Amino acid sequence: MSNRIIHVLKVEYDGTNYSGWQRQTNGNSVQQSIEEALKKLTGHEIHVLGSGRTDAGVHARGQIAHFKTPIEMFSVPEDKIIRAINSRLPKDIRILGHCIPKGDFHCTRDAIYREYSYTMTCIEHVFNRYFSTYYPYPLDEEKLLASGDLFIGEHDFTSFSKHNPSTISYICNVALCEWKYTDSGEFILHIGANRFVYAMVRSLVGAMMEYARGSMTKEDIIHLLNVPQRNPNIKRAPVAEPQGLVLEQVKYPEQYGIRL
Repeated sequence: MSNRIIHVLKVEYDGTNYSGWQRQTNGNSVQQSIEEALKKLTGHEIHVLGSGRTDAGVHARGQIAHFKTPIEMFSVPEDKIIRAINSRLPKDIRILGHCIPKGDFHCTRDAIYREYSYTMTCIEHVFNRYFSTYYPYPLDEEKLLASGDLFIGEHDFTSFSKHNPSTISYICNVALCEWKYTDSGEFILHIGANRFVYAMVRSLVGAMMEYARGSMTKEDIIHLLNVPQRNPNIKRAPVAEPQGLVLEQVKYPEQYGIRL
């Protein structure tokens, strides 16, 4: 029997002041901050993995992370782990949940569903500028609210992503892609899929904004879905700004017993 134990964390963070989730050589990351907190707590270097690599300025309410340690290295009682880690973290990162999974769990490989939200407003405000994207152009609200239907289903999202040399396939199955208009004047997109590729959500948001603005047609979008490409001569929508994007939740098969 292995003497190593897997710890699973549910992490919330404001990504404004971070270079993203993943540790960087030239910027402070969320991963690095959690690893430093664990070192302060245990006196040991502990590597933390996340379910997804959110970009600079992107936030999370439901990032899932895990780390493995020898049992004797991590002696904090289970009911005190959340408080112990949080007391060593900056205030813009919080651990919301902790559990010990069943089996050989991996938070990235074993994820079966991820969901993001994206908040956009046409009214510029001071107090929500880090959590919503201001869109300065007039747009057709009905077209925006209906645009999510274009991306439902399994597609190759090469045309709506950035190149990542480690990505083998750009095929994703989108189960949810729906905009809602709030009483506060914001448009909020909820999008969920079995997986996402690099900058995919922000690329889709950019396309939907351009469609609602009248700068792209429905036919343009459908063509890019049907003929995946990164041809610089073909019109593609700009990638939307990061601050409106939040990783909301990640789901796993029941067999792992993830309860967070």
